Amino acid sequence: MRRREFISLLGATAAACPLTARAQQPALPVVAFINSGTADVQATRLAAFRKGMSEAGYVESQNVTVEYHWMNGHYEGLPALLDDLVRRRVAVIATPGSNPAALAAKAATATIPIVFGVAEDPVALGLVASLAHPGGNATGVNFFAAEIDAKRLGLMHELLPKVTRFAVLVNPTNATSAETTTKALKEAAPSIGLELLFGNASTPAEIDTAFAAFARERASALFIAPDGFFGSRGAQFAALAARDRLPASYVSRETVEAGLLMSYGTSFDDMFRQIGVYTGSILKGTKPADLPVLQSTKFEFILNLKTARSLGVEIPPTLLARADEVIE
Repeated sequence: MRRREFISLLGATAAACPLTARAQQPALPVVAFINSGTADVQATRLAAFRKGMSEAGYVESQNVTVEYHWMNGHYEGLPALLDDLVRRRVAVIATPGSNPAALAAKAATATIPIVFGVAEDPVALGLVASLAHPGGNATGVNFFAAEIDAKRLGLMHELLPKVTRFAVLVNPTNATSAETTTKALKEAAPSIGLELLFGNASTPAEIDTAFAAFARERASALFIAPDGFFGSRGAQFAALAARDRLPASYVSRETVEAGLLMSYGTSFDDMFRQIGVYTGSILKGTKPADLPVLQSTKFEFILNLKTARSLGVEIPPTLLARADEVIE
């Protein structure tokens, strides 16, 4: 072999070595993150999820890859998405704030770990055998958004004591949430003298249509049912409620910051952080069956004073004193 050819071959071999070494490095574990809403309103919650993972020793793009799947209310796409994730054998499926995603994941796999954040009892939903001993491939957090429906309706009644005709908006494609809310409110309303008008919506256009129907029916206040898609439509809800001068409530503080009158619910940021912690623990080797389901304990009652003034709503001093936060 000529000297020039030998040097060229040696150089090519040396250049190829780092590429070979990189190719042989093990791939990072993949976490599939599924949410019912959209990414544009989830910045603080995503930060909380990443903080939770970092507490367990995992940093995105360093020792774990996170795939984000935003459903934007299109729950019908969940089966195909889950089939793909199961086929690729992702390391963990995280479903914070989405009953439909948690149920679809549980139906799709009995082996890939699932970390859920659901609005109601996960035992009743069939996700776990018990809170203390989940007993399968799923665990997570119950953040009670649906189980406090009657409490939130009662707070709205205190805030609006002269209002007797309440509209209730549910998402029929989130069947468990819609059914739970409908049942709870129908049981609670008669005892406090309220008439309920139910409406359905599962798209932005249908939300517009529902508001038009509520206006025709002369509803005087609006109760928005817990739903991940609804949670991402805070700006739309606030604009329509302001246009129709309709006092409205939801379960998350973000919608009050957007302009709704009030919210009552647990901290979504804390729920996302805990799901991050559990996701990291499972990546380390802990089995979901050994991680008890957590229940949110801190509830926040938030009022928007600016919205109250614009609607001519006088907040009773006793209720104002009970608020955890008043947005000016």
